Amino acid sequence: MDFDTEQWRGYEIRRSHLLWIGLGILAVAVIFTSVYTVQAESQGIVLRFGKYVKTVDPGLRYKFPLGIDKVSIVQVKRQLKQEFGFGTSGATNRSQYSSESEEERSMVTGDLNAATVEWIIQYRIREPQLFLFNVRDPSDTLRDISESVMRTVVGDRTVDEVITVGRQEIEAEALTQLQALVNKYELGLSIDQVQLKNVNPPLLVQPSFNEVNQAQQEREKLINIANGEYNKVIPRASGEAEQKIQGAEGYALKRVNEAEGDVSRFNAVLAEYLKAPEVTKQRIYIETMQEIIPKLGKKIIIDEDASQILPLLQLSPDAKRVSPDAQRNPR
Repeated sequence: MDFDTEQWRGYEIRRSHLLWIGLGILAVAVIFTSVYTVQAESQGIVLRFGKYVKTVDPGLRYKFPLGIDKVSIVQVKRQLKQEFGFGTSGATNRSQYSSESEEERSMVTGDLNAATVEWIIQYRIREPQLFLFNVRDPSDTLRDISESVMRTVVGDRTVDEVITVGRQEIEAEALTQLQALVNKYELGLSIDQVQLKNVNPPLLVQPSFNEVNQAQQEREKLINIANGEYNKVIPRASGEAEQKIQGAEGYALKRVNEAEGDVSRFNAVLAEYLKAPEVTKQRIYIETMQEIIPKLGKKIIIDEDASQILPLLQLSPDAKRVSPDAQRNPR
């Protein structure tokens, strides 16, 4: 009997120990399953028995333990990327590129020519709840939408626009249409950028297309050189012409002013002449002689009744001496 009592007592002790150990494990499980952390660039979507409850911001958070609440962490601030027509090796996102890249990049333009178009889209998860629960495969759906939009935009343009001058317009139009469809299907995404990478004609016609491009570039180069020469020569010629015109106008103005001055001076002399003709004549005669006499090389004073010409005054020191015979018979 004592043996049975001791055995029962040991059994009770072991059961008590197992109970406490079970309670401890349960407590640890409750603690570990009720605490979680949301990273800085993410948001947490809390589900209670599979039903959406709330969206939580980054930080240390608490939830109902033991699987009552489940949390899905979504990186809402990370920029994601999808590639079309090519694939970057080592990508961790399974929807970043497709194995059917050849089919993706082969397109038909609006003028019924073929072109190979490679592009990428960059996007962010704007509304995690819609992204997780509204569409079954939002990333794959986005790929399908992007390919559809790009084929539509490329199909509205000629091959020259797609390959050369229309790239920016295609990117802008594709971004607008893609964002509109994403909003319509409620994918919860925000499209940041649509960027064309390599846009080329098919391989069979690439050499001919490159020759055409080279000829166009040479043409543009020659036009730029001609415009440069034109801009260099024409302004210089225009400046010289303007300078000559201004010189002619100045000369004409000078001649007109001189003529007007001569007329004014003549009118002034005429007015004085009309007042006193004899005095004016005498003054004009004296002034004229004052201008003429200093220009004479030799000056001789004679009398009206003199029978011969005598050199009385040698006013010019450089003049040669004249003999009496030469004075009598001047030439």
